[in-house]
Amino acid sequence: MPRSADLSRSTYETKIDISVNIDGKGVSNIDTGIGFFDHMLTHIAKHGFIDLDVSCEGDLEVDCHHTVEDVGIVLGKALALALGDKIGIKRYGWAVIPMDETLVLCSLDLSGRDVFVYDAKFTVPKLGEFDTEMVEEFFRALSQNCGINLHIKVLAGSNNHHIAEGIFKAFGKALDMACTVDERIEGTLSTKGMLE
Repeated sequence: MPRSADLSRSTYETKIDISVNIDGKGVSNIDTGIGFFDHMLTHIAKHGFIDLDVSCEGDLEVDCHHTVEDVGIVLGKALALALGDKIGIKRYGWAVIPMDETLVLCSLDLSGRDVFVYDAKFTVPKLGEFDTEMVEEFFRALSQNCGINLHIKVLAGSNNHHIAEGIFKAFGKALDMACTVDERIEGTLSTKGMLE
């Protein structure tokens, strides 16, 4: 059965609809009202081989914070729904992605425990209309709401666009690995017998 989910969330700050198919081909249709953020989300889809539709109407007249964080919340919940009981998945995923002069490490565990460790520095406050500090907030929200033990570390880099893009690509690659079903795994890959 396809591992997919559709989820909506509406608050006074954002209205979000997300559709995710973990067993997709990397096709995406993204509209958050923030061009740079849309560009970054397409990297998660493309490099994670996830079909992803995201529609968000947010209070961008305030700033981008609510839109970016809330998309992270809903995407995290949608991924958790699509993963279901996590039977047969490899659980762990990692990637070290070069993006020109930038090198990014992402390692994750779909354990159900949301621990987030982030080590990345930006030298500009914005990329387009996207606040660079929101990279951290997006992945924190996603980690908390999907139950991911997520580590992101920028090993090298000077171009801020490349740093952000490397982070999103590395996450997509690591997620693809962790979500992969391995026929050798009976039940869940845990001595406890469950991942939650």
